Amino acid sequence: MRLIFNDQTFSFELLRTLSYAPYGGADIGECLLTAYRIAEGDFESWYHEWAITAQRTQALADEALATDQLVSAREAYLRASNYYRAAEFFLHGNVKDSRLLTTWRLSRDSFQSAAALMDITVEPVNIPYEDISLPGYFYRQDDSTKPRPTLIIHGGYDSTGEELYFNAVAALQHGYNCFTFEGPGQGSMIREKGVPFRNDWETVITPVVDFLLTRPEVDPNRIVLMGISFGGHLAPRAAAFEHRLAACIADDGIFSFQFGKMGNKVIKKSDIHDGSSLGEIGKDSSGFTKIIESIMQHDTGIHWAIDNGLFTFKAADLRDLLKKTESYTLEGVADLITCPTLVCEAAADYSFTGEAEKLYKELKCPKTYIKFTSEEGAEEHCQFGALTLFNQRMFTWLDKTLLISHSTLA
Repeated sequence: MRLIFNDQTFSFELLRTLSYAPYGGADIGECLLTAYRIAEGDFESWYHEWAITAQRTQALADEALATDQLVSAREAYLRASNYYRAAEFFLHGNVKDSRLLTTWRLSRDSFQSAAALMDITVEPVNIPYEDISLPGYFYRQDDSTKPRPTLIIHGGYDSTGEELYFNAVAALQHGYNCFTFEGPGQGSMIREKGVPFRNDWETVITPVVDFLLTRPEVDPNRIVLMGISFGGHLAPRAAAFEHRLAACIADDGIFSFQFGKMGNKVIKKSDIHDGSSLGEIGKDSSGFTKIIESIMQHDTGIHWAIDNGLFTFKAADLRDLLKKTESYTLEGVADLITCPTLVCEAAADYSFTGEAEKLYKELKCPKTYIKFTSEEGAEEHCQFGALTLFNQRMFTWLDKTLLISHSTLA
């Protein structure tokens, strides 16, 4: 699928930003006009134009708030939050760039301004985690203490807690409470606290489940975990060891996130003249760095993936990045999952070809597999461009799995 840009990465990130329109996170005209101004493949141009749109939208929100137009203010703050998130996306190649932290904070602050004006209950939460805390948002149907099924949602390689609102609002629409959070390597955890990703994700999820079990609004027998993107690897990993979960959803499923092996799927052998795999080059070739840097110059997807990997894993260099991701496999782990598990696949998710299917085959628990296709317009990574279709199918599965009748959720 191509939208405005021929560059696959730019097209996808535009689609991602635009995909939140059904949930109030974008206006189509604002997104398309911004995209028309961006120079193809130019990270600086991408930042500059999205920042302009975000600032203009935030100004609209401030103006509406000043005149007590609270609905308009809320809507504009939500869009500004998404646009600031998009602006910050390609800045991770230089962790000393002050715009990285400033722009991310503007995204967070805009969202929190919107949340203060929402009709739903949005409760910021900090969960004790080792010697720090995990930041999250607890979304509830109302202020009652009626126990409801609760969906935990976390993102992956690059998402933020504020972006996850657009998944949480769908959960609320379907009668669920929702808890979203940022773990190591994500959002404020990496940007403000400097905490990188860790493989044993169960150490992250267990404190979240502990917290939810203290809340009367949560049905303790109906706590579900969903991981998005790289989260489609992390969530199953956690479910293998945290057995208080009623179900697990991997969107999309990723069996292995070992960077060396993942690279083989996006780096063509023609780009590596001796035909070696990325992992082999990382271990054996003195020309490894030079080869990858050459590829990064003409492939924005690989450029961003490596920049973001160095940033979120706090890797010293490319070789260190390969080493730090060697343990990210569900081999010998997936068969420990006992709860019903939904594995999703996007037909055109080229970076993770075959990963969802491999995860599904390794599962020994009750399991379901859903493949989203180009005929449905849902073939892109995490079904961007078709989120309402994804939510329809996911919640249909979840209601059936949890034996939920919506007459009981009212």
